Amino acid sequence: MGCRNLNDVIVIGIAGGTGSGKTTLTRKIMQNFGGEVSVIYHDNYYKAHHGMTYNERTKLNYDHPDAFDTDLLIADLKKLRRGEAVRCPVYDYTIHDRSEKTVMIKPARVIVLEGIMIFQSMELCRLMDIKIYVDTDADVRILRRVVRDVRDRGRSLESVVNQYLTTVKPMHEQYVEPSKRRADIIIPEGGHNQVALEMVLERVRAHLSK
Repeated sequence: MGCRNLNDVIVIGIAGGTGSGKTTLTRKIMQNFGGEVSVIYHDNYYKAHHGMTYNERTKLNYDHPDAFDTDLLIADLKKLRRGEAVRCPVYDYTIHDRSEKTVMIKPARVIVLEGIMIFQSMELCRLMDIKIYVDTDADVRILRRVVRDVRDRGRSLESVVNQYLTTVKPMHEQYVEPSKRRADIIIPEGGHNQVALEMVLERVRAHLSK
């Protein structure tokens, strides 16, 4: 697909703390609009640390803005807005490192950008047409994170709890929570909030019907 009119593309940023319900909201948008939507995850842009041992990688702070290769994400998002496909890196949580794989993301009229830190970068914010912050109670978020990391990412319960207390919680309070001031919309409970979800879906429908 060649270069397209940037006004024909809408970028929706979905931020919020770990386990807040960002992915549920993203999934609902995808279910409703299918091939009209492409999704890009900030998590896939964690920096590579191939030169470190596994033990060294486990001790890194993955909840700080510097953990991400946001410059590469910005470059890829600009390409998608222009109608160009991108090769997105893939992050492997089981080894705490970027894998050798990449994923092809095709351009679409609706691009959803999801991640805990996406509102940290003003340059990234300027590429978004709608900025949504998913706001969920901390106790709900930590329980969701524990279940997800133990079940899906091969982590031990002790390591998940330790990471949450040492980096996830303090970094959320320092960076993620304050970033919601940059949001256009704050949605309690994300994709589980039917009223807010319908408003977001209607906005996307309006764009696609142009």
